Amino acid sequence: MTAQHHFDGYIDNERWQSDVYLSVIEDYRTLNGINDEQIISKVDSDASGYFQFKGNQLDSQQKIYKLHVDNCETYNQGSNHFDGHCADSRDILFIAKSTDTITFPLSFEAQMFCDITSNNSKTAAFIKIDSLKEEMKFAYTEFRSKANRELNNKKWFKTLQDYGQNLNEPLAELYIYAFLSDRSNQFHNYYLEDLKTNSYYDELLERLKDNYSNSSYAIQYEAELNSDKYILSPSSEHASSFNWTFLIIGLLFASVLLNLWFVFSAKKRKVKQHTEARDQLTKQEQNVLDLLLDDNTNKDIAETLFVSVSTVKTHVNNVYKKLRVNSRDELKSLFDR
Repeated sequence: MTAQHHFDGYIDNERWQSDVYLSVIEDYRTLNGINDEQIISKVDSDASGYFQFKGNQLDSQQKIYKLHVDNCETYNQGSNHFDGHCADSRDILFIAKSTDTITFPLSFEAQMFCDITSNNSKTAAFIKIDSLKEEMKFAYTEFRSKANRELNNKKWFKTLQDYGQNLNEPLAELYIYAFLSDRSNQFHNYYLEDLKTNSYYDELLERLKDNYSNSSYAIQYEAELNSDKYILSPSSEHASSFNWTFLIIGLLFASVLLNLWFVFSAKKRKVKQHTEARDQLTKQEQNVLDLLLDDNTNKDIAETLFVSVSTVKTHVNNVYKKLRVNSRDELKSLFDR
């Protein structure tokens, strides 16, 4: 039997639109963005705000997932509104795999997610890390002197790294690494200095390879780590002899391979989703679906299948309901027509 996941919870219908999105995060640098290529599924919450995702779309290996709600326009001429940003939105990042059952608490406010219940002990790892980051922010704002900042850098880098390692989940450590090494924050220069002497980063790479061999996470992290090491002042002998052209070509090649892997994975998921969508339909409903996708009218379909137009309408309504669409345009968009 195929492994099944089940995620459910509540949103505040007075605060948010009813749509709830589930996405997979393959690129840990896009944790905070909104990318329609990462969306696995969308459901509508009911009148009480209850929502649920269930099925077998998830990988058997742990991955990073996101639930998100927003108040941006959902459809425009049949296309998703996502352009990488929505000013009025909330999301929750978590770790999961195909056999997980997770219940999310009322609302989508960050402080509420300490109440997550799951059969996977790693699910709420990011929430625990976010709580620690809040303590870190307070420590930095208490005194704004250079001396305090330098002391906090040393303290909190070690605190976060040790905490992540004790969680025994490299994806949680990767979440911390993405935060500490982000070029847009105040810690980046300290991260580069830390990288020079701290063996933690190489050890994290080994843990990622051991637990997530050949995954996008391990490949991307190794490429970034190697790039940052070369950016750091190499020895004069190495600098004079090293051919930077080879490095650039290598990084470009790695980037191309990673992008191809993303495209292949997306296509594979799409094919699986299409197969699963068809499996929900009866044989006659599948025939109706194919004719709908070929732009046949209800009358054309009735003549082709030797049934009445009213019977065709019933089949069409069943197809719409099972595939959660409201029009032919949405149906064609679902199957890339």
